[in-house]
Amino acid sequence: MGMNHLILALVSLSCLFSFSTSTSTPPSYSYHYSFSHSSSSAPSAAFNNVPFSKSSGTPMDQTFNKLPTLPTNNVDPGLQQICKDTDHPVECVSNIVPFLGHRKFVAEPVSVLKLEIQAMDNKVKEAIDKATKLMQDHSTQEMTASCLETCLDSYKSILDSDKRVLDALSLHDVYQVSMELSSNIENVQTCEDAFQEANIKSPNIQMDSAIRKMISNTLAIGVNKVHF
Repeated sequence: MGMNHLILALVSLSCLFSFSTSTSTPPSYSYHYSFSHSSSSAPSAAFNNVPFSKSSGTPMDQTFNKLPTLPTNNVDPGLQQICKDTDHPVECVSNIVPFLGHRKFVAEPVSVLKLEIQAMDNKVKEAIDKATKLMQDHSTQEMTASCLETCLDSYKSILDSDKRVLDALSLHDVYQVSMELSSNIENVQTCEDAFQEANIKSPNIQMDSAIRKMISNTLAIGVNKVHF
C-alpha cells in the first residue's frame, strides 16, 4: 500500500511539472507569421512577374488595336508597319489616309514621310491662320499676342525646315533630313516655352499638340526608316 501511494505521488508530480513547463513557455508565432506573410505576398510577386502576352492587352497592343482599318485595295499594308514604330501610330496613319483617296498607294518610308510632312504643313498653316486672327483681335490680351507672335515665327520656321527636308530627300541627303526634322522640335518648343514663361494658356494648345506629334512621327520615320 505504501509503495502504491509513492508511485501515485511521483506520477502526479511528473504531470504537474509537465503542465507547468508547457504553460510557462510563451508560444512562438514566428513560424505562423512567416508562413502567413509569405503566403500573402507570394501570389502578388508571382502576378507581377508573369509575362504578358500580346493577347493580354498590353498598352502597345491597345495602341495597335486603335489603328484605323485601311482598305487593302488602296493602301499598302506596309503603312501600318511603318507607322507602328512611331510614338503616335494612330495619328501617323490617320494623317496620311486623307491624301490617299482612291489611288493605289505603295507604302515605303520616303513616300510616307513626304505625306506626313504635307499633313504637318497643313496643320501648321491652320495654326498660323488662327494665331494671326487672334493677334488682330482687339480683345486678345497684349501678353497673349506677344506669345502668339513668337509662335508665328516658330510656325514659319517649321515650314521652311520642311521645304529643306523635301529638298534633302530628293538629294538622298539623310544627314540633312535628320537635322531639319530635329530643328522642328526646337521650333515648336520655342512656341510652347513662350506661353509657359508668361504663365498663360495658349489658345493654340490643341494645334500645337498635334504639330508636336507630327514632328515626332516625321523624325522617327526620317531617322529610323529612310535609308538610301
